[in-house]
Amino acid sequence: MNISIYFNREISWLSFNYRVLQEAKDKTVPLYERIKFLAIYSSNLDEYYRVRISSLRTLINLKRSEHKKLSFNPEVLLNQINYVIKNQQIEFGNIYRNEIIPLLNKRNIFILDDKNLNKHQKKFLDNYFEEVLKDYCAPTFLVNKKINLFLNNDALYLVVKIKKKNIDGRKHRLKYALIEIPSNHLPRFIFFPQYHGRHNFIFLDDIIRYCLPKLFPNHDIFDSYSIKLTRDAELYIEDEFTGNLLEKIKLGLSKRTTGAPSRFLYDKKMPDDFLQFITDYFRLEKNDLVKGAGYHNFNDFFSLQNPIKRSMVYSPQPPLQSKFILGNRSFFNSIRKKDILLHYPYQSYNYVLNFLNEVATDKKVKEIKITLYRVATDSSVVKSLIKAVQNGKKVTVFVEVKARFDEELNLFWAKEMEEAGVNVLYSFPGLKVHAKLCLIKRIENTKTKYYAYLATGNFNEKTAKIYSDFGFFTSDERLIKDMRKIFWFLSKQENLQITKYLLTAPNGLRLGLEALIDNEIANAKKGMPASIKFKMNNIEDKKMIRKLYKASRAGVKIDMIVRGICCLKPGIINLSENIKVYSIVDRYLEHSRVFIFHNGGDEKIYLASADLMKRNLNRRIEVAFPIYSKSLKKIIKKLFDIQYKDNVKSRIINEFQDNQYKKDDADYKLRSQYETYRYLKGMNS
Repeated sequence: MNISIYFNREISWLSFNYRVLQEAKDKTVPLYERIKFLAIYSSNLDEYYRVRISSLRTLINLKRSEHKKLSFNPEVLLNQINYVIKNQQIEFGNIYRNEIIPLLNKRNIFILDDKNLNKHQKKFLDNYFEEVLKDYCAPTFLVNKKINLFLNNDALYLVVKIKKKNIDGRKHRLKYALIEIPSNHLPRFIFFPQYHGRHNFIFLDDIIRYCLPKLFPNHDIFDSYSIKLTRDAELYIEDEFTGNLLEKIKLGLSKRTTGAPSRFLYDKKMPDDFLQFITDYFRLEKNDLVKGAGYHNFNDFFSLQNPIKRSMVYSPQPPLQSKFILGNRSFFNSIRKKDILLHYPYQSYNYVLNFLNEVATDKKVKEIKITLYRVATDSSVVKSLIKAVQNGKKVTVFVEVKARFDEELNLFWAKEMEEAGVNVLYSFPGLKVHAKLCLIKRIENTKTKYYAYLATGNFNEKTAKIYSDFGFFTSDERLIKDMRKIFWFLSKQENLQITKYLLTAPNGLRLGLEALIDNEIANAKKGMPASIKFKMNNIEDKKMIRKLYKASRAGVKIDMIVRGICCLKPGIINLSENIKVYSIVDRYLEHSRVFIFHNGGDEKIYLASADLMKRNLNRRIEVAFPIYSKSLKKIIKKLFDIQYKDNVKSRIINEFQDNQYKKDDADYKLRSQYETYRYLKGMNS
């Protein structure tokens, strides 16, 4: 098949990140939320350079003979990526300068720089420099090119052009000096004392610029420009299958901060001779260079103080209670009666924390098994597990120490748990464990009873406040039996047995989903109603995409909600004309995965930890779990339909990838995240 039937993964991701930028552009979004979306866009792009661009440049550096094995030209693709990012960055700058700054000023919030300070502000900065900043600013002169000065990954620097004053009658040469901006130690934004109702603040960068005469006494200061180097942050492990994998991961982490350059960001106002000196001194290549604005690391705007508070942020949505748990003193009583479904952050994640706390203290609980992929920095989940082992329970925790950018935190908590007596299982070769599972063994009336929790999102109380996910409590023996097989595999690291009810990657999820799609195809060919409804973060697996194309050609109606990467091309005649794809970006990050099959009217519904990506289906332990309860099926279908009908924050994924907002003939505006909250709130009334 011609590769043109797929969207390119990289361009599709950039299209997703543009949807984030659209939120910053949306005038109906509160001002500080718009600033937050600019920060999210910037943070996303930083990670993209650290991982995806680094990998692409590695491909470019392969021998030409190796390029023939690729299905694309990496140099051409990199040029396409650079073109898209360049245009997005121009729009980013326009939003910030022409919309955000004037709106801040309108609300008496002003960003000052080192050139527009009054005498009181100058005195404030003089004191700040002497009392706080001075010890963090040690200039390094760039005088010896033989010394390979190291630039830290994603750190901010000022490069300063100076010349010693001619006070001794001697001529002095121009010199360059480097100052690291200590934003890892000090706030990036410093507010001045409030003056006549004005809220003035200044970048840390500009405080250093103002204080350059103090750092370089007896010198003339000509220019100063900001720079930032992003390094390859992929965790390279040459051979996962031999030796001690845990030690190899630790070694890989120690090397991450010294990865090859993937982007050198510099102030676009930097003169050519200045840039040439920097390029030569740090031995940068032309492909490393990316023009930027005067300030880098816009993700620091996450921490920008909001002096007016609620008037510039989203109105709060207090987490809702669940009527299925209310009034029961024990979670076990509630779960024993019926399966329970929770939808975060609309409903409170405290239910999970309280459940684990009860598990840790309940005398009838004998054993706990759980998988951890990403946890909070100060994890209440881990603390409950430690409490459980201290209370004499057997606790087994699988910790995925290959979870990108959370490896060190996971290693820290794994060590804490091991020292407390928890049986910690670590990553093993060739697979990541991405499933979110918890299995509880309890003795009731001298008999063993199991309870389980399965989820689409992590055991992380921090991200649960902003990620939209499902959590599912059950005591269904069918699911319990399959979960025991999975935990047996995790502890023994031997053959994963086929699970009968759970669809488990890598040996059953793909086959299970394909069989369900084939069933819809067969029904469509018989003239029966046939439909598929999918919701996920990403779809990239070409084999699965081709299966959906086959279903579309057979007449199966396919409705999809995809937040991020979508390599499937919808709406193409004789290929995907029966497929519609929408994407929602709003105040919460859409993170749940939902698979709904019409199945001749007896719908089959699965919730999952997995996206339809090759890595999820082939190289991870993932679980899609069935929903049997008719009442819970009804809720999930309703929630999907609410999102599918969104005509405020929904974008159309079309052949142009231009992120048009979905506009329909409805005489009302439906913003799905707000309608979801109202729907779930109404369930308790």
